[in-house]
Amino acid sequence: MQRRELSAPEVADNESTVSSVDTHRIERAIKEILLAIGEDPTREGLTETPRRIAQAYEFLFSGLSRDPAAAIDASFHEDYAGMVVLKDIQFFSMCEHHLLPFWGMAHVGYIPSGEIVGASKLARVIETLAKRPQLQERLTDDAAATIAKVIKPQGVAVVVEAEHMCIAMRGIQKPGSRMITSAMRGLFLSDPRTRNEFMAIATGQR
Repeated sequence: MQRRELSAPEVADNESTVSSVDTHRIERAIKEILLAIGEDPTREGLTETPRRIAQAYEFLFSGLSRDPAAAIDASFHEDYAGMVVLKDIQFFSMCEHHLLPFWGMAHVGYIPSGEIVGASKLARVIETLAKRPQLQERLTDDAAATIAKVIKPQGVAVVVEAEHMCIAMRGIQKPGSRMITSAMRGLFLSDPRTRNEFMAIATGQR
């Protein structure tokens, strides 16, 4: 098995790893929010809240300063023509509509065309995309597009199952509801048998 480093234009430059989050501005904004809801940001229980939220947002939105393609920085030449599936990639993200969390599992599959990648690289693509103000549909499609662009397999499939706090704790208030999204490329889109095999593996219904 021969390791191959991926470089531009195959994978984007990942030099920009410095956070783009302005934590001081977030702190000021949180103080204003506390005042707006009728709270006192100077009382003991809230004095450190703006700083804590700013630090949390810096972590939760760290994917904004990273290119998901850069997570796949190496591949290996291997004449394997079967399906590769990484199941149950746990993730946490923030819905861009209400800045409330959604979380769940992503399942990623691909059929190599002479190149394979480490399993952790696939998980890192999901992780990078999840750490942005996000939509589940976009997360699913961008993950498939990134993997397809970098390793150029015969096909890519991504399925994401998630629970959304914007549904559970406000609005319709239906905790336990899960949304499922999928994105298919190549053989997974054109060949129903390939797609069905992946879905059976991903959902555990073999």
